[in-house]
Amino acid sequence: MRAAATALSLALRFLLELCALAALGYGGYGLGGPLPLRIALAAVLPSAAALLWGRYAAPRAPVRRSPAAWLATQLAVMGAAVAALAATGHPLLAGVFAAVLVANTAALAALGAWHPPRPGAPG
Repeated sequence: MRAAATALSLALRFLLELCALAALGYGGYGLGGPLPLRIALAAVLPSAAALLWGRYAAPRAPVRRSPAAWLATQLAVMGAAVAALAATGHPLLAGVFAAVLVANTAALAALGAWHPPRPGAPG
């Protein structure tokens, strides 16, 4: 039962990560300005977030020795996604996203599946 709950929580976390990238793209497009700038921001913001996530927060990230970088990346990407939703006129959606994210993080922590990397541990 615990393995099933962990798998379900990890699957939800992955969906939340994908939603964060989508929210960043939507937020980049919704910032205003000339169309080429909006299109560029819609591409650059989620790309930069994915790059950071892959480098510091992904399960097989090459830089898994720093708990501070791991946590900062998670907070930056997910926080920016919530801010992007709120800034584009969707405060309720931003609140729901944040609430589901917090509940999912609490569930993963309770299941022992969400914790910073340990220094010296393999990635």
